[in-house]
Amino acid sequence: MATFSVAFLGCKVSHTDAHGMREALARDGHTERPDGADVAVVNSCCVTREAVRKSRAAAARAARSHGRVYVTGCGASLPGAFAGLPENVTVVRRRSEEAAAFVAGDVGPIACVGTDVRLERTRAFVKIQDGCSFSCSFCVIPLVRGATRSRRAGAVLAEIRRRVAQGHREVVLTGVNLGLFRDRESGCTLARLVREAGAVDGLDRLRLSSIEVNHVDEELVGALRETPTVGPHLHVPLQSGDDRVLRAMGRRYDVSAYLRRLEPLAGFNLTTDAIVGFPGEDESAFRRTLAAVEQAGITKVHVFPYSPRPGTVTAAEDSVPPAVKRERSARLRAASDAACRRRWREKVGREDVVLVDRPGRGYGADYSPWLVDGPVGELVRVRGAEVTQEGIRAA
Repeated sequence: MATFSVAFLGCKVSHTDAHGMREALARDGHTERPDGADVAVVNSCCVTREAVRKSRAAAARAARSHGRVYVTGCGASLPGAFAGLPENVTVVRRRSEEAAAFVAGDVGPIACVGTDVRLERTRAFVKIQDGCSFSCSFCVIPLVRGATRSRRAGAVLAEIRRRVAQGHREVVLTGVNLGLFRDRESGCTLARLVREAGAVDGLDRLRLSSIEVNHVDEELVGALRETPTVGPHLHVPLQSGDDRVLRAMGRRYDVSAYLRRLEPLAGFNLTTDAIVGFPGEDESAFRRTLAAVEQAGITKVHVFPYSPRPGTVTAAEDSVPPAVKRERSARLRAASDAACRRRWREKVGREDVVLVDRPGRGYGADYSPWLVDGPVGELVRVRGAEVTQEGIRAA
């Protein structure tokens, strides 16, 4: 029997893939041990230079304390990202759906125990789609993840039922580009999947991890609004509020289209991604991003200073000085913090249902953060008392 540890860096898709590693190794009779394990799996990220640096550092640390280390995930497929690491490090350059079986096969099974491994988080992330068939000029994901492909709807629904049976109260449908989900054999679209997943017996809350604005259409909006278990929150990447920058990025919308498609989601807590310091972004373009965020009613903005990625159209371009990127990032984060607090203040004196996901903390139906007492993993009814820097304090 081998003992193993699994770590992930990056997004919800990376977290989901890392859990697939845990399940594959546990099914073969191996035991998870956070410290002092024989085998380590590092599910890496390469979305920025900093993500690659952290992934390399994690693999190097693991190599010093484990007999064998497997590097998986997006970074593993980026040429040269893990060159020069110790000999006990194996870089697994395989698609995500193949990597877990490869690692488990290389470690070797000792038993067919069929262990059902519960996700370590209170909400379960269920991947429905992987890869992307579009080519934004800055994005390395199509290179390292490949073209879009979708799981069968029946397999997704079966996994959701399994996660609910394990005790998860909330499920998040995740993928690289969720709007590309299609089960062509059954004719299932993302909107239909949302309705069917939301109707799974025992599921209390359903979310989407992220959706491109081009895929926010009438059918999907109807499913989100009409499915009682869907929380009123949606993450819709903007990237820039300047049309010229959006064209240079290879995005397939302009700002007016972005705003128009979000109008039917009035009342939803809208969050987004934005890249600051993209090549050619001047002060006027950045101010237009600030204005678009405000006009869309967005609260939380995940801010990413532009980082050239090898193999992309803009790999050789990085014209905005680092100090300017830092200054603009700070301004956008400050605007985001102010927008969050405005939404939180609306909840003072009102009731909400919060999923407690760690001691003293949880998230409401619209994914607003709460400071609340209650058993971890449970839904508790609360009333807002005051707003703090960290969220809404329950009475």
